[in-house]
Amino acid sequence: MEKFLEKYPHASRINVAWGEMDALQHVNNVVYFRYFETARIDYFDRIYPLGAMYAKGVGPVISENQARYKRPVTFPDTLLVGVSISDVRDDRFTLHYEVFSERQQALTTTGSSVAVMFDFSSGAKAQLPAELRQLLEQDLR
Repeated sequence: MEKFLEKYPHASRINVAWGEMDALQHVNNVVYFRYFETARIDYFDRIYPLGAMYAKGVGPVISENQARYKRPVTFPDTLLVGVSISDVRDDRFTLHYEVFSERQQALTTTGSSVAVMFDFSSGAKAQLPAELRQLLEQDLR
């Protein structure tokens, strides 16, 4: 866990809820996308609050999600979800996720999302704000 927290000092801590398990008694596969969303929002709250972007009518929307399940997670557990950034372009960037189980002391899931900047008034892609692009590029791994 120490190595995980060194890599992701601001990892989101998420408690597994009983209702997130499926008939096979492990966390349902779609729930991980909610975990990724929580970590993504936490990440933005730290570097560039989404509310400030959305107030300007522009913000990131997810165009692609992917997950790879390495180990099943069951209740009770607490997960740490780390976020990193790659592939920053003029209008998009990629977020990568790693999910670490405190109970298992192991990495359980990895994933990624492609976020595309979107202008909500025109309904079209938009450019990354210069300040956000700079912050994302500082966080490249």
